[in-house]
Amino acid sequence: MHSICGMHIFAEIINEMNAENVKSQMRKGTLEYCILLLLKKEASYTSDIIQKLQEAKLIVVEGTLYPLLTRLKNSELLGYQWIESSQGPPRKYYNLTEKGESFLSELEISWRELTDTISHIRNI
Repeated sequence: MHSICGMHIFAEIINEMNAENVKSQMRKGTLEYCILLLLKKEASYTSDIIQKLQEAKLIVVEGTLYPLLTRLKNSELLGYQWIESSQGPPRKYYNLTEKGESFLSELEISWRELTDTISHIRNI
Protein backbone atom coordinates (compact mmCIF):
# COMPACT_ATOMS: atom_id res chain seq x y z
CA MET A 1 0.00 0.00 0.00
CA HIS A 2 2.83 2.38 0.85
CA SER A 3 4.46 1.92 -2.56
CA ILE A 4 1.24 2.88 -4.36
CA CYS A 5 0.86 5.99 -2.20
CA GLY A 6 4.52 6.82 -2.73
CA MET A 7 4.16 6.42 -6.49
CA HIS A 8 1.13 8.75 -6.46
CA ILE A 9 3.06 11.41 -4.55
CA PHE A 10 6.03 10.95 -6.90
CA ALA A 11 3.72 11.34 -9.92
CA GLU A 12 2.31 14.56 -8.44
CA ILE A 13 5.83 15.92 -7.88
CA ILE A 14 6.82 15.04 -11.45
CA ASN A 15 3.67 16.73 -12.79
CA GLU A 16 4.40 19.83 -10.73
CA MET A 17 8.01 19.85 -11.93
CA ASN A 18 6.85 19.53 -15.53
CA ALA A 19 4.40 22.38 -15.04
CA GLU A 20 7.19 24.55 -13.65
CA ASN A 21 9.40 23.60 -16.59
CA VAL A 22 6.66 24.48 -19.07
CA LYS A 23 5.98 27.79 -17.33
CA SER A 24 9.70 28.58 -17.36
CA GLN A 25 9.92 27.79 -21.08
CA MET A 26 6.88 29.99 -21.76
CA ARG A 27 8.50 32.91 -19.89
CA LYS A 28 11.78 32.45 -21.77
CA GLY A 29 9.92 32.33 -25.06
CA THR A 30 8.15 35.61 -24.42
CA LEU A 31 11.08 37.46 -22.83
CA GLU A 32 12.77 38.32 -26.14
CA TYR A 33 9.47 39.53 -27.58
CA CYS A 34 8.79 41.71 -24.51
CA ILE A 35 12.27 43.26 -24.65
CA LEU A 36 11.82 44.15 -28.31
CA LEU A 37 8.39 45.66 -27.55
CA LEU A 38 9.90 47.83 -24.81
CA LEU A 39 12.76 48.99 -27.00
CA LYS A 40 10.37 49.81 -29.83
CA LYS A 41 8.93 52.54 -27.60
CA GLU A 42 12.25 54.02 -26.49
CA ALA A 43 15.95 53.31 -26.14
CA SER A 44 16.60 51.96 -22.67
CA TYR A 45 19.35 51.26 -20.18
CA THR A 46 19.57 47.68 -18.88
CA SER A 47 18.28 48.46 -15.38
CA ASP A 48 15.32 50.33 -16.91
CA ILE A 49 14.47 47.26 -18.99
CA ILE A 50 14.63 45.05 -15.89
CA GLN A 51 12.42 47.47 -13.95
CA LYS A 52 9.78 47.57 -16.70
CA LEU A 53 9.78 43.78 -17.00
CA GLN A 54 9.41 43.43 -13.23
CA GLU A 55 6.52 45.94 -13.24
CA ALA A 56 4.86 43.63 -15.77
CA LYS A 57 5.51 40.69 -13.39
CA LEU A 58 8.08 39.16 -15.72
CA ILE A 59 10.91 38.63 -13.29
CA VAL A 60 14.35 38.69 -14.87
CA VAL A 61 17.82 39.26 -13.47
CA GLU A 62 20.85 40.92 -15.04
CA GLY A 63 22.53 37.54 -15.49
CA THR A 64 19.68 36.53 -17.80
CA LEU A 65 19.25 39.86 -19.56
CA TYR A 66 22.84 40.71 -20.51
CA PRO A 67 23.46 37.54 -22.60
CA LEU A 68 20.10 38.00 -24.31
CA LEU A 69 20.84 41.64 -25.16
CA THR A 70 24.26 40.61 -26.49
CA ARG A 71 22.70 37.90 -28.65
CA LEU A 72 20.10 40.34 -30.01
CA LYS A 73 22.86 42.88 -30.71
CA ASN A 74 25.02 40.26 -32.44
CA SER A 75 21.99 39.33 -34.57
CA GLU A 76 21.79 43.02 -35.55
CA LEU A 77 18.31 43.35 -34.03
CA LEU A 78 19.57 45.85 -31.46
CA GLY A 79 22.00 48.70 -31.53
CA TYR A 80 23.21 50.84 -28.67
CA GLN A 81 24.67 54.19 -27.87
CA TRP A 82 26.63 55.44 -24.90
CA ILE A 83 24.95 58.31 -23.08
CA GLU A 84 26.63 60.35 -20.36
CA SER A 85 25.18 59.86 -16.90
CA SER A 86 25.07 62.32 -14.04
CA GLN A 87 25.37 59.31 -11.70
CA GLY A 88 28.70 57.94 -12.87
CA PRO A 89 30.13 56.50 -16.07
CA PRO A 90 28.30 56.64 -19.41
CA ARG A 91 25.45 54.17 -19.83
CA LYS A 92 24.74 51.87 -22.75
CA TYR A 93 21.22 52.49 -24.09
CA TYR A 94 19.82 49.78 -26.35
CA ASN A 95 17.54 50.54 -29.28
CA LEU A 96 15.87 48.59 -32.09
CA THR A 97 17.60 48.56 -35.43
CA GLU A 98 15.70 48.55 -38.71
CA LYS A 99 16.25 44.78 -38.85
CA GLY A 100 14.94 44.54 -35.26
CA GLU A 101 11.79 46.45 -36.18
CA SER A 102 11.13 44.05 -39.08
CA PHE A 103 11.77 41.06 -36.82
CA LEU A 104 9.42 42.50 -34.19
CA SER A 105 6.70 42.95 -36.83
CA GLU A 106 7.02 39.25 -37.68
CA LEU A 107 6.84 38.32 -33.99
CA GLU A 108 3.74 40.46 -33.52
CA ILE A 109 1.99 38.60 -36.36
CA SER A 110 3.03 35.25 -34.87
CA TRP A 111 1.89 36.34 -31.40
CA ARG A 112 -1.56 37.33 -32.72
CA GLU A 113 -1.88 34.03 -34.57
CA LEU A 114 -0.86 32.10 -31.46
CA THR A 115 -3.26 33.93 -29.14
CA ASP A 116 -6.08 33.53 -31.70
CA THR A 117 -5.36 29.79 -31.85
CA ILE A 118 -5.35 29.44 -28.08
CA SER A 119 -8.57 31.45 -27.77
CA HIS A 120 -10.20 29.27 -30.41
CA ILE A 121 -9.14 26.07 -28.66
CA ARG A 122 -10.39 27.37 -25.29
CA ASN A 123 -13.79 28.06 -26.81
CA ILE A 124 -14.25 24.71 -28.57
